[in-house]
Amino acid sequence: MKISVMTLGCKVNKYESDALIYKLNKLGFETSDKLEFADVFVINTCAVTAEAEKKSRQMIARCLKCNISAKIFVCGCASQHNVKQFFGKNVEVVFGTSGKLKIIDYVEKLAQNDKNYQKNIEKIEILPEIYQDDMIACQNRTRAYIKIQDGCNNFCSYCIIPYLRGRSRSRELSSILHEASLLGEDIKEIVLTGINVADYKIDGKLGLLKLLQELDKLGKRIRLSSMEEGLISEEFAKGLKEFKNFCPHFHLSLQSGCDSVLKRMNRHYKAEEFFSSVQTIRKYFPYAGITTDVIVGFPEESDEEFDETYEFVKKVKFSQLHIFKYSPREGTASYKIYKDLPHEIKQARLNRLEKLNEIMKEKFIEKNKNHGQSLKVLIEEKIDDFYVGYSENYIRCYLQNEKDIINETIDVRILKRFKDGALCVKVDK
Repeated sequence: MKISVMTLGCKVNKYESDALIYKLNKLGFETSDKLEFADVFVINTCAVTAEAEKKSRQMIARCLKCNISAKIFVCGCASQHNVKQFFGKNVEVVFGTSGKLKIIDYVEKLAQNDKNYQKNIEKIEILPEIYQDDMIACQNRTRAYIKIQDGCNNFCSYCIIPYLRGRSRSRELSSILHEASLLGEDIKEIVLTGINVADYKIDGKLGLLKLLQELDKLGKRIRLSSMEEGLISEEFAKGLKEFKNFCPHFHLSLQSGCDSVLKRMNRHYKAEEFFSSVQTIRKYFPYAGITTDVIVGFPEESDEEFDETYEFVKKVKFSQLHIFKYSPREGTASYKIYKDLPHEIKQARLNRLEKLNEIMKEKFIEKNKNHGQSLKVLIEEKIDDFYVGYSENYIRCYLQNEKDIINETIDVRILKRFKDGALCVKVDK
């Protein structure tokens, strides 16, 4: 029996899908993470936007095109949000965000033609109050993701995830270090992921710096996924500077550069506090990649408020933006309270920020080209004639080389802007 695990949404979902694959492999099943022929499809869904939820539903039909007789199992945020939307042709069991590994019990019974096997079952569990530490992910890439935390306490007015994932809860330090110790030599980089990585705690106290200190001893590059600006302090930045293997790439979620919009979003900082965090980072890491998310067209956002965000983004000089049009989510505070803006306004603002984004990316690459130091790049794949990978500060680098250099960390010098990153040349040392 072949099982394909399809993932929509964030890196946390991807980690959890990899954990399913890891356990299925240990049980002797043939597995895949691609949309191709399979006897069973597990669909790990996303609900961060209405569009993501729609794509999660559509994935059922896409899977059945690969095998009209395939059995479908569903789990994740979209099914936690609305379980009924997934019951239909060939759908066996629907889970939510917790207890995903229990899908395997049903898959085994299906494979064994167990007479006690039942289908059309809804298994939406109560959201846990402590971290469910039952997963170790299958890691077969150059870069490994390790989940350290789940849930969120922020309750931003536009976000439904705290209602679907539950309150913030952290994984035990010993468990994280154990999983990290299992990674093979081919894994050259660890990315720490979670719903709110900045809230990682050890014995009830913020513990991300301690975790990084322990992971640094493994000799693999360490990268953080998205975090909140409140994590950045003089002590935290100074501590990061002491680590040998930390990658100076900070994805700080901004969402808006206007204080009145931030207040309506229920974000817990002001624009200048965010800017202060950026200045602290650059004090210790002058060439750090600083990326962010921005939501355009938040309900009732005026032209003047958007202009404030535009000017603030220009002031910060991000290395890259991820720009999203506001998407109303039923069940959130902003959906209940505020009136949505027309699509045309959102699109115009997105287009304007995208132009600024291209200018900032160009300037960041030029800054790294001109500062005289080589960049260390972990080569992950070959695309056409180019070997491709990311620098420590998250520049996507392309270079040509006579021999295979996949999974090697090499020193490069930037030649010029190229595609979605930079064209580089290898530097011999």
